[in-house]
Amino acid sequence: MRHSIAHAISACLRTLIALLLPATGRRRKCCVKTPAAPATPEPVTPVIPVSPWSRPWTSPSKAEAAEIFRRQEEARLWAEVAELHLQRERRRAAAYAAAGVDYPYTYEGAPFGAEAFANAMRESA
Repeated sequence: MRHSIAHAISACLRTLIALLLPATGRRRKCCVKTPAAPATPEPVTPVIPVSPWSRPWTSPSKAEAAEIFRRQEEARLWAEVAELHLQRERRRAAAYAAAGVDYPYTYEGAPFGAEAFANAMRESA
């Protein structure tokens, strides 16, 4: 058991040393190519980015700010109306269900569509 542990440790050490120390011998030397004569570089013109501090801060005008706030309020009201519509439809579906009548209530991602209710209504009649 001690021999196999010692063998494993020495094998790991040999591998690590082989990886970390530079290689010797002809086969392992890397072939170095002489670089070609460098081409004359083109003159570099410095590109200086435009600083944000080079011009004063421009805030939205009163009319632009009013338009932004008007659109936000309009979007909030539309969302509120849509939620009230959904709530009214859910209540209507619950009332019909309590009365034992199928109501064609569907929602996004429903496993069946409104046409399933139309088929059920035809079959029961």
